[in-house]
Amino acid sequence: MVVKTPPTSATELCFSTATDIAAWIRDGQISARDVMAAHLNQIERINPKVNAIVTLLDGDDLLAQASKADDHQSKNGTKGPLHGLPIGIKDLQPTAGIRTTFGSPIFKDFIPTEDSLTVQRYKQAGAIVIGKTNTPEFGAGSQTFNEVFGTTLNPYDLTKTCGGSSGGASVALACGMMPIAQGSDFGGSLRNPAAWSNVVGMRNSIGTVPTYPAPLGYTSESVTGGMARTVADVALQLTALAGPDPRVPASLMQTASIFAQPLDRDFTGTRIAWSRTVGGSPIDPIITQTLDSQRQIFEDLGCTIEDAEPPLEDAMDIFHTLRAAIFAHQHEANIRDHRDLVKQTIIWNAEEGMKLTALEVKKAEEARSALYGRMADFLSNYDYLILPVTSVPPFPADQEYPTEVAGKPLTNYLEWMAPCSSITVTGLPAISVPAGFDSNGLPAGLQIVGKQRADFTVLQLAHAYENQTQHWRTRPVILDPQLTT
Repeated sequence: MVVKTPPTSATELCFSTATDIAAWIRDGQISARDVMAAHLNQIERINPKVNAIVTLLDGDDLLAQASKADDHQSKNGTKGPLHGLPIGIKDLQPTAGIRTTFGSPIFKDFIPTEDSLTVQRYKQAGAIVIGKTNTPEFGAGSQTFNEVFGTTLNPYDLTKTCGGSSGGASVALACGMMPIAQGSDFGGSLRNPAAWSNVVGMRNSIGTVPTYPAPLGYTSESVTGGMARTVADVALQLTALAGPDPRVPASLMQTASIFAQPLDRDFTGTRIAWSRTVGGSPIDPIITQTLDSQRQIFEDLGCTIEDAEPPLEDAMDIFHTLRAAIFAHQHEANIRDHRDLVKQTIIWNAEEGMKLTALEVKKAEEARSALYGRMADFLSNYDYLILPVTSVPPFPADQEYPTEVAGKPLTNYLEWMAPCSSITVTGLPAISVPAGFDSNGLPAGLQIVGKQRADFTVLQLAHAYENQTQHWRTRPVILDPQLTT
């Protein structure tokens, strides 16, 4: 429900929901210029402490854009559902006239001449792009650091990582520096950083939000989408981002209006499969303990919960093969021409792909098809699957990736991401929603997975859970008492 009047405090305005802010702008209760000014002030105070926004546009120019949005509204009404909302774009998405580095020294001075389709849709809906958020090099690895801009820190503990690869976006949201943010997800990049920043990140079904330009339009496993502090604000972004595009072969022929429907519904009798090991992957006991404490919330909603492990035994093998093949394609030229500027994990991942035969890739695709069928059978007995987002709590910011989980040694930088990456290869929609804090005070996320292309129903259950818990309201304390709840 929209709050009737905007807060008088600029800080409180920055922590208001995007849905409320958009309504206040639309109703003339607050100007887009005032909204922009409040967020620019928050960025100036907080961003140096966390390094979330790495390219920020000129403040006077942004205020002028906001004033132009106010003028447009007074004469013609709002441009769309995101009218006047400041937004940060992940530094993997091309933005016309704005530096886009992909977190790589190779592209540290690259300025695109055209916006990606996602950025175009944000602008068409009235959002105002304020700059770019940090990401690991080429978005590889769920730890947001790179040689161009450095490391983004977790606002709940500045010694810890915020995850990745949409780490800058998640931290900017958690710190009230923007009400909405764009992210993307291959192996967990919308879900993992959301979990560790106490915000919401959703991996939509492939094709819900078409990606263009994209060289692998038929077979890419990456999706783009919105991040926010609340589920309703993610749905709000989907009303602008979703919908087909004739240039994108994987785009779904469904309208964005699906996401404008009410999120509230009755969950009495809803069947949930509760997974603790993601089909056999090691999970740190502190994660299990934190999530188990949330189980009663779903029972209070009327859900029936069963302990059940999904048939994901070979999911990570499939993910590793397909990801390696994609990395070989994506980075062949970078490694050939700029090997000294590419981090070792990317080189390893791409060269693993270069070793693959066509038969091995096709067998992985065959195995994925079989997994898809098994998951359909599994979910014929349930309405949702709930499982961890991450296998570990946030680790030190100076550590590239975990080398063991629950005492089990890991062999590469990908294995610890199994709770998200395993779901990626199922093709099912999944959302990370704040699940409270562990015994060390660090944020944790709970992953809700729905049936094939049932994106909206995933949003509905996440919204109901969020309404019961209100975990998202717990703000980080970053050496500033104004940021306490």
